[in-house]
Amino acid sequence: MSGVADIFTMALVSAGGFFFFAGVIGLLRFPDACTRLHALTKADNLGLGLVILGLLPQIGSIQLALKLMVIWFLVLLASATCSQLIGRAIRRGDRSNVPDLTDAAEESR
Repeated sequence: MSGVADIFTMALVSAGGFFFFAGVIGLLRFPDACTRLHALTKADNLGLGLVILGLLPQIGSIQLALKLMVIWFLVLLASATCSQLIGRAIRRGDRSNVPDLTDAAEESR
Protein backbone atom coordinates (compact mmCIF):
# COMPACT_ATOMS: atom_id res chain seq x y z
CA MET A 1 0.00 0.00 0.00
CA SER A 2 2.95 2.31 0.56
CA GLY A 3 3.82 2.21 -3.15
CA VAL A 4 0.38 3.49 -4.12
CA ALA A 5 0.66 6.32 -1.58
CA ASP A 6 4.13 7.20 -2.90
CA ILE A 7 2.88 7.35 -6.49
CA PHE A 8 -0.12 9.44 -5.40
CA THR A 9 2.21 11.82 -3.53
CA MET A 10 4.61 12.16 -6.44
CA ALA A 11 1.79 12.81 -8.91
CA LEU A 12 0.07 15.49 -6.82
CA VAL A 13 3.26 17.24 -5.72
CA SER A 14 4.46 17.30 -9.33
CA ALA A 15 1.12 18.71 -10.48
CA GLY A 16 1.33 21.33 -7.72
CA GLY A 17 4.84 22.26 -8.85
CA PHE A 18 3.55 22.62 -12.39
CA PHE A 19 0.89 25.08 -11.25
CA PHE A 20 3.44 27.06 -9.23
CA PHE A 21 5.61 27.25 -12.35
CA ALA A 22 2.61 28.31 -14.47
CA GLY A 23 1.87 31.10 -11.98
CA VAL A 24 5.43 32.38 -12.23
CA ILE A 25 5.26 32.32 -16.02
CA GLY A 26 1.97 34.25 -15.82
CA LEU A 27 3.57 36.78 -13.49
CA LEU A 28 6.40 37.39 -15.93
CA ARG A 29 4.48 37.27 -19.20
CA PHE A 30 1.06 38.88 -18.69
CA PRO A 31 0.78 42.55 -19.67
CA ASP A 32 -0.87 44.28 -16.72
CA ALA A 33 -1.10 43.96 -12.96
CA CYS A 34 -4.66 42.60 -12.86
CA THR A 35 -3.95 39.66 -15.15
CA ARG A 36 -0.70 38.95 -13.31
CA LEU A 37 -2.55 39.00 -10.03
CA HIS A 38 -5.19 36.64 -11.38
CA ALA A 39 -2.58 34.20 -12.68
CA LEU A 40 -0.67 34.18 -9.43
CA THR A 41 -3.59 33.77 -7.06
CA LYS A 42 -5.32 31.03 -9.03
CA ALA A 43 -2.21 29.03 -9.88
CA ASP A 44 -0.57 29.34 -6.47
CA ASN A 45 -3.72 28.42 -4.55
CA LEU A 46 -4.26 25.35 -6.71
CA GLY A 47 -0.57 24.46 -6.59
CA LEU A 48 -0.44 24.68 -2.80
CA GLY A 49 -3.63 22.64 -2.52
CA LEU A 50 -2.24 19.87 -4.70
CA VAL A 51 1.05 19.81 -2.79
CA ILE A 52 -0.74 19.57 0.56
CA LEU A 53 -3.14 16.89 -0.69
CA GLY A 54 -0.15 15.00 -2.04
CA LEU A 55 1.62 15.16 1.31
CA LEU A 56 -1.37 14.01 3.38
CA PRO A 57 -0.87 10.24 2.72
CA GLN A 58 2.74 10.53 3.93
CA ILE A 59 1.86 12.10 7.28
CA GLY A 60 1.71 9.77 10.23
CA SER A 61 -0.68 11.64 12.50
CA ILE A 62 -4.01 13.39 12.24
CA GLN A 63 -2.66 16.44 14.09
CA LEU A 64 -0.04 17.13 11.44
CA ALA A 65 -2.60 16.65 8.68
CA LEU A 66 -4.92 19.15 10.35
CA LYS A 67 -2.04 21.61 10.73
CA LEU A 68 -1.34 21.39 7.01
CA MET A 69 -5.00 21.92 6.21
CA VAL A 70 -5.15 24.97 8.52
CA ILE A 71 -2.04 26.40 6.85
CA TRP A 72 -3.64 25.89 3.44
CA PHE A 73 -6.84 27.60 4.62
CA LEU A 74 -4.92 30.56 6.05
CA VAL A 75 -2.93 30.97 2.85
CA LEU A 76 -6.17 30.91 0.85
CA LEU A 77 -7.62 33.65 3.06
CA ALA A 78 -4.46 35.76 2.94
CA SER A 79 -4.13 35.38 -0.82
CA ALA A 80 -7.73 36.35 -1.46
CA THR A 81 -7.51 39.33 0.87
CA CYS A 82 -4.25 40.63 -0.57
CA SER A 83 -5.33 40.21 -4.16
CA GLN A 84 -8.62 41.98 -3.41
CA LEU A 85 -6.80 44.92 -1.83
CA ILE A 86 -4.26 45.17 -4.65
CA GLY A 87 -6.98 44.90 -7.29
CA ARG A 88 -9.05 47.59 -5.58
CA ALA A 89 -6.02 49.91 -5.42
CA ILE A 90 -5.35 49.34 -9.11
CA ARG A 91 -8.98 50.02 -10.01
CA ARG A 92 -9.02 53.25 -8.02
CA GLY A 93 -5.84 54.38 -9.69
CA ASP A 94 -3.85 54.54 -6.45
CA ARG A 95 -0.62 52.94 -7.58
CA SER A 96 1.52 54.30 -4.74
CA ASN A 97 1.36 51.01 -2.81
CA VAL A 98 1.32 48.66 -5.81
CA PRO A 99 4.74 47.54 -7.04
CA ASP A 100 5.35 47.88 -10.76
CA LEU A 101 6.74 44.59 -11.98
CA THR A 102 7.23 45.58 -15.61
CA ASP A 103 10.79 46.76 -14.99
CA ALA A 104 11.67 43.55 -13.14
CA ALA A 105 10.18 41.40 -15.88
CA GLU A 106 12.06 43.29 -18.59
CA GLU A 107 15.34 43.06 -16.70
CA SER A 108 15.01 39.28 -16.36
CA ARG A 109 14.80 38.83 -20.14
